[in-house]
Amino acid sequence: MTGSIWMLHAKKADFNALSGRFHISPVTARIIRNRDIESEAEFDRYLNGSLEDLYSPGLLPDMEEAVRRISRAVQEKRRLRIVGDYDIDGVCSTAILYKGFKRIGACADYVIPERIRDGYGINEHIIEAAAKDGIQTIVTCDNGIAAISQIALAKELGLEVIITDHHDIQTNEETGEDLMPPADVIVNPKRRDSRYPWPEICGAMVAFKLVGALYEAYGISRKEWLEFLELAAIATVGDVMKLKDENRIVVKEGLKRLAVTGNPGLKSLIYKNALDPANISAYHIGFVLGPCLNASGRLQTARLAMELLLCEDTARADSIAEELKELNDRRKAMTQENVDAAALQVETELKDDKVLVVFLPDCHESLAGIVAGRIRERYNKPVFVLTRAEGCAKGSGRSIEAYHMFHALVEVKDLLLKFGGHPMAAGFSLEEADVGEFRRRLNENAADKLTPDDFIPRVWIDVAMPFEYISEELICDLERLEPFGQGNEKPQFAQKAMGIRSARVMGKNRNVVRLSLVNERGFSMDGIVFGDGDAFMEEMGSNRQIDIIYYPTVNEYNGNRSLQVVIKAWKFKN
Repeated sequence: MTGSIWMLHAKKADFNALSGRFHISPVTARIIRNRDIESEAEFDRYLNGSLEDLYSPGLLPDMEEAVRRISRAVQEKRRLRIVGDYDIDGVCSTAILYKGFKRIGACADYVIPERIRDGYGINEHIIEAAAKDGIQTIVTCDNGIAAISQIALAKELGLEVIITDHHDIQTNEETGEDLMPPADVIVNPKRRDSRYPWPEICGAMVAFKLVGALYEAYGISRKEWLEFLELAAIATVGDVMKLKDENRIVVKEGLKRLAVTGNPGLKSLIYKNALDPANISAYHIGFVLGPCLNASGRLQTARLAMELLLCEDTARADSIAEELKELNDRRKAMTQENVDAAALQVETELKDDKVLVVFLPDCHESLAGIVAGRIRERYNKPVFVLTRAEGCAKGSGRSIEAYHMFHALVEVKDLLLKFGGHPMAAGFSLEEADVGEFRRRLNENAADKLTPDDFIPRVWIDVAMPFEYISEELICDLERLEPFGQGNEKPQFAQKAMGIRSARVMGKNRNVVRLSLVNERGFSMDGIVFGDGDAFMEEMGSNRQIDIIYYPTVNEYNGNRSLQVVIKAWKFKN
C-alpha cells in the first residue's frame, strides 16, 4: 500500500449552490463534479434520470432501414439468422434479438461462434453454413463492423446483412476514411453520421434499441420492450461500459428489475450464487453473475449461457445455473493457478523488464486476458500473456496509462500473424519461435518511453474529509450515487495522521482487521481493513500513526448501529 501516489481531485464548482439546488450535501456535489458532471442539467440527469430519459432508438444510424428490412423479412417469411458472440455482451444481445424477433413472428435462429474453433465474431465458415442452410438474412450483434471481407463474401452469396454493433470503426491509415463492411444496414452508434447522443453503449444496448424500434412499429407495448432492460443492464456492466449518461440509467433501473425478474434462468443463477435478489449491485453482476455467464464461452460453448437466458423450465434452469457456477468455480481455480505461475516468471526471469511478456504454454487461451489483467494490477506494468494455440502462440495484453498497447504492437507487426486492440488492451498471435524476439523488441522500444514513475499506481481521492463530517445522512446521500463501476467509481475519502488506539485481527481466516482510530482533534472512529490481517499487523509493526483512504459505512451488530470506515489504502507513519 505504500507504493502508490495519492492524488486529490481539484475540479471547481459552486458546491453550496449545487447542494441547495439538488438537496444533497456539498461533499456529494463535489463527488459528482469529480465524475466530469458539469451543468445543472447533467447533475439532474445523473441524480434523477429515469426510463423516460432513454434516447430514442431512431437516433441510431440506419435504424429505420433495419426495421423496414426485418419487417419485410417477417412478412415474406424469409429465414433470419442472428450471429452473436461468446462473451456476456454477445450472449445477452443474441438473447434480446432472438426473443424480440420471435415476438414479431420472425422465422429466426441464432449461431454463437466458439472461442477457440471460430474466434471472435462472424467468419467465412458461419456465412457459408448460413447460405447452405437456406438463410436469407443475417443479423449480427456485438460484432460485424470489422468483418469487411466476411461480409463481402455474404453479399457474393446473395445474403442480406444487417450489422448491429458498438465497436470502433477501423480507418484507412493513409486517407483517414472509415473502413465499413458492405452490409445492407449498419446500426452502430460509433458511425460518424450517428445522431445518437451517447455512443458508449454496449452491443446488447444496440440490440435492445433495435427491438424497441421493432416493437413500436408492430404496436407492441413499451412495457413489454422494457422486460429486456435487465439483460441490457447485465451486458453493460459485464462489458465494462462507462456507467455514465444513458448507461447509468439502464443499469440503475435494470438492477431494480433484476430483483423481481421473471426470467427463470436469471432467477436460478441468482439463487445458485446465494445472492439476495433485493440487494444485487453492479458489483454482483461484474464479479458473480457475469463471470458465470462468461464461463461457458471461455471453457466450453456459450450456447449453455444462451440456453439459460432463454429457458422457461425452472428445473432445467436450475440445472444449467448449477453447471455454469461449477464451470466458473473451475475457471477461477485455473485462473489462480496461472496467475501464480505468471508471477513466478515475473519474479525470477522478468523482474528487470519494463514490459512483461509471460509465456504460459499450458494456460487455456480464454484465460490469458484475465491473467494479464491480474499481473498488471500486481506490478503496474504493461503485460502480455501468451499461450500455446493450434500452430502458433496466442496472446492478450493489458496496459497502464503510460503505454499505448496497440501502437506498441504496430511497431512489431512484422512478427505478428494477427493483432488488434486499443490503448489499454490487445489480442494477437505469432509464431511460438518468435516469442523471445517479441519480448526483446517490445522492451527495447519501451526503454526510453517508460520511466520508473510510470509504474507507480495513482490513487484518486475525491475529498480529504475529516471524520466529523461522517453521518448517516451523508451515507444515504452517497447511496444516491450508485450504481458504482467503470466511469462512476465508488467515492474515496482520505485523512492524514490518524492515531491508532488499537488494532486486532478478526475472522476465522484472519482476513479482517478492526482498528480504533482517533484524529488530532480527539474525534474517534472504528476502521475495518479487509485482506491478510497478519500481513497488515506485520507492516504496522510499532507504528501508531496512519494515513488512510476510506469509505464511510454503517455497522449493524446485535441491533446496534454505529458509524465506521472501510479502509481501502493506507500508509504508516513512524
